[in-house]
Amino acid sequence: MSTFSYLAQEVVETKSKGYGAIGYGLAAIGPGIGVGIVVGKAIEGIARQPELQGTIRTTMFLGIAFTEALALIGLVAGFIF
Repeated sequence: MSTFSYLAQEVVETKSKGYGAIGYGLAAIGPGIGVGIVVGKAIEGIARQPELQGTIRTTMFLGIAFTEALALIGLVAGFIF
């Protein structure tokens, strides 16, 4: 009976090893799209009002930092779970 439980545990461990990478891949989709939108809208804003380039760029970098925080949270969650 103990051999059977050991084999069952080995099967569970080997099946669940790849889910962290899949989870992080799914978690990286949202921030990737978010960064693309933030940068695209910043470029549009700079093209429309070049005199506000510094302000728009600063706001863009803040938006990118907050969006990338989601990717880091997804990475950490993959290690935890």
